[in-house]
Amino acid sequence: MTDTVIRQIAQDVWTFSRPFARGGVFPIGGRSTAVRLRNGGVWVLASTPLDTETKTKLDELGNVTYIASGDALHWLYLDDYKKAYPSAKLIGVEPLLTKKKCPKLDGAYGHDPPETKYGYEDEVCACAFYFPGFKNKDVAFHHIPTKTLIVADLLFNLPPTEQYSKQERKPFLFKFTLSPYQWLHRRAIRSASVDVEAMKRDSRTVAAWDIDRIIPCHGDVIESSGKQAWRAAYKAFLI
Repeated sequence: MTDTVIRQIAQDVWTFSRPFARGGVFPIGGRSTAVRLRNGGVWVLASTPLDTETKTKLDELGNVTYIASGDALHWLYLDDYKKAYPSAKLIGVEPLLTKKKCPKLDGAYGHDPPETKYGYEDEVCACAFYFPGFKNKDVAFHHIPTKTLIVADLLFNLPPTEQYSKQERKPFLFKFTLSPYQWLHRRAIRSASVDVEAMKRDSRTVAAWDIDRIIPCHGDVIESSGKQAWRAAYKAFLI
């Protein structure tokens, strides 16, 4: 048995949460998210290892047809997913096009024309918004049917309680908190911003979405009041 925690978050939405420490020291947790499409396919934001439990669950959900990366950093396991599901379309962000060890992408936010459709927009993340003003070049995905925002590094919610729930002995610094409502989170976002005007534009777009739940890659899922959490974290750009 692995440390992966598999949970159905909402209708047709599952998360795969497990321990992960940034730099091997700072525990922030990792999470992949899968959405079952109406046509029977499965869209996956692949950010954690494709262990046996994860693959078994994905195969149970349906045929994996799309594999996505949430930003320029969350690419380490894309090759494993692509090898397991070779017919799936691999969608990433522009910086990954030149990453030597990253498998070949079928599409890239920030490189392809903004109006490009990859095939899942009408079913899963009907709104996917690229943040070129953010250092990691993140994408915000909106699963409209469940009012769920799915992100990589655009928002944290530490400590990563669920992601470390299978470990009896918690790591050092585990109790460190970083929530969207803290000034430190707002400062971290500002420090990761490379284009303030672009951040204002894009954070306002997401703030206008009808979201209630937020699934971050790092930290616990925000089960409700997601719009308020987003507006709190991005307050500096929404004024």
